[in-house]
Amino acid sequence: MNAVQSVDSVALLPAYLAAGTAVLVLITDLLLARPRATLVVAALGALGTAVGAALVGAGAERRTFCVGADCSWIFGGRAALVGAVVALLTLGVLGLSVPALRAGRSPVGEYCFLLACSMTGGVVLGAAGDLITLIVALETLTLPLYVLVGLRRGSLASAEAAVTFFVVSVVATTLTLLGAALLYAVTGGLHLDRLGAVLAERPELRNLPLTVAAVALVLVGLAFKVAAVPFHAWAPATYDGAPLPVAAYLSTASKLGGVVALLAVVQRALPADQTGPVLALLAVLTMTVGNLVALRQRRTVRLLAWSSVAQAGYILAPLGALALAAGRTGEARDAAYAAAVAYAVFFVVLELAAFAGVTALRPAGADGGTLDDLRGAARRHPWRGAALGLALVGLAGLPPGLAGLFAKVTVVRALLDGGAAWLALVVAVNAVIGLAYYLRVTAGLWAPAATPTPAPTLSGGAVAVPLVGVVAVVLAVATVAAVVLGVAPQLVLDLAGR
Repeated sequence: MNAVQSVDSVALLPAYLAAGTAVLVLITDLLLARPRATLVVAALGALGTAVGAALVGAGAERRTFCVGADCSWIFGGRAALVGAVVALLTLGVLGLSVPALRAGRSPVGEYCFLLACSMTGGVVLGAAGDLITLIVALETLTLPLYVLVGLRRGSLASAEAAVTFFVVSVVATTLTLLGAALLYAVTGGLHLDRLGAVLAERPELRNLPLTVAAVALVLVGLAFKVAAVPFHAWAPATYDGAPLPVAAYLSTASKLGGVVALLAVVQRALPADQTGPVLALLAVLTMTVGNLVALRQRRTVRLLAWSSVAQAGYILAPLGALALAAGRTGEARDAAYAAAVAYAVFFVVLELAAFAGVTALRPAGADGGTLDDLRGAARRHPWRGAALGLALVGLAGLPPGLAGLFAKVTVVRALLDGGAAWLALVVAVNAVIGLAYYLRVTAGLWAPAATPTPAPTLSGGAVAVPLVGVVAVVLAVATVAAVVLGVAPQLVLDLAGR
């Protein structure tokens, strides 16, 4: 007799909301053909998705699409955190995109639809319980970005960035799929928990050449997604060629998706004694190369891109410590996972605030320009310059940007608890190197400008405050306020550990 599989629609509610947003955007754009209405629908859908993810995740863990004890959809605290953060990042990017969309640089309907589709992939990714769902969700998050990167009309750099991103992503996906196929050949399963259980119960399988090749392929494929060295070369060129809001989304939501996917397979499926040393080496290379190359950058977006490469190294560091923590208590391993999630969440919020500040200080539809273009920007636009400076200081891990400081302390503490003191030292040294370029850019915001540019004014003489300036200030202030109040740190750690 065939068993009837029930579907828990409550567990699927965040995915329904995200996918429904994409459909409503299409219908609104088709029937009303009013850009403002389309933007409002997309923004409300993103906000509704964040609220839905938080509400569903507030209760007990919910599972559906199960075969016995193996489930393809597991929505708990961590999935809720990922879904809510991706939806809020989408909302923030929509706010940053308003000036460029008003200027007609990109079609509003297609732009909002593609962002909503990408958001759907991010929401599904956090709840994925098997490799197929995980890879499909990661590609759903990534595929719309190929078009968004090249959607800026009349820009050769944008088209080149889109082609670069497409080619690299296809290679990364192919490697990941091949690794998943080999894992299935070895274990006979694709569910993450089942893979982990089989490899733990049968140690002889872990040393098979086929298993080693499968683990390597999966790790390399996902390392491309997070732009880990030496699989990082696509990121600076792609970010610099993309429209600024899309570059912000690539650097935040897309990178968060890669981290979540990597965390899922490392924590639940792949053997820690094989993945730990590889991830530790990737972490050291990534943070060191990213910081050293960022020191030489003169273009703003390329500096932020190399900075995000270095930040990916900090995120990978706790995962690399798992090889040493494997023989320790479960609390040490859980602390390593929670530290990686917490750092990723705080990084993407601060990174979005930095891109918001750059967008607010640049003309509508323009690229990020050079660091000289930002020189003296805080003198001309105090609030927007202060927002960018606060975000950069937060990324550096200095007060008053307490979010970045908390995140780095959490990573170092997890490494020390996991017995990886040498890796904690590497993180600390690289954090000091990062101070050089973060503080250089921040100081330049208040330096005298050679050719001051007057602030845009309204007809009555009042200073015009673009929407992106408001978004930049709100993101920076909200981040610091949440950490100062002590709400965000404990909330993120609690959810990351679930």
